Amino acid sequence: MFERLLALIGAPVVSLYGAIIAAGEFSLFYARLFPQFFLPPYRMVLVFRQIETIGIGSMGVIFLTALFTGMVEAIQFYNGFKEFGAENFMGYTIFISISKELGPVLTSLMVISRAISAMAAELGTMRVTEQIDAIDILAIDSRRYLIVPRVIATAISLPLLIALFDVVAIGGAFVISTQFLGVNPVAYQEVIYQFLEWTDIASGIIKGFFIGIIVGMIGAYVGYFTHGGARGVGLATTKAVVLAAISIFVVNYFLSALFLFLGW
Repeated sequence: MFERLLALIGAPVVSLYGAIIAAGEFSLFYARLFPQFFLPPYRMVLVFRQIETIGIGSMGVIFLTALFTGMVEAIQFYNGFKEFGAENFMGYTIFISISKELGPVLTSLMVISRAISAMAAELGTMRVTEQIDAIDILAIDSRRYLIVPRVIATAISLPLLIALFDVVAIGGAFVISTQFLGVNPVAYQEVIYQFLEWTDIASGIIKGFFIGIIVGMIGAYVGYFTHGGARGVGLATTKAVVLAAISIFVVNYFLSALFLFLGW
């Protein structure tokens, strides 16, 4: 009984200790790699290749997600604003809810489900099949060759995908609101023009840049240090997606708090 109690208490402590060690190793790894992001050769071909995979390859799922998110937003906000006879004011509320929060978060989740998972699986497969070891044997820094382009590409692609999400979602909400729910289109747009500020748009794009860096680092790191054969690749892919998803909400919260403090 006493041993079981100790095990029950000790297991979370051991897990927490392991998480702290892992976070320290992650931070130390990228602290050592950080200068390589700025030193030549830059290998832009690899960056553009990853942008094609992460950014262009994700446009379809982002478009569909944004379209239906915007349409659902219109229906739900209409139900709420109609109670107060303020349907014409729903446009601005929809705009900022998408551009500030839903756009960055949902876009990031779609990117990690499609691209970051693939990134971890690809690098994990390269690790367990000893392709990364072969790159190191050729006197090429595998970290710089494999990780740096992927992190840069994710940081570039995610803000652009968020901008696409915003345009499609806001457009879908406008069409549903004005063409199917009977909201006055002129008044709908007028309220947006009256209250909208550039920070309402920029804050979501800035979030995308920082979230892109974090999730790119997580996906590349977890994949790079995969071990355990085919089973290890599957576990690494799952781990990368879970950690990246959690990091999205954490980073989004702290950036939202920062923007609130700055008056954005």
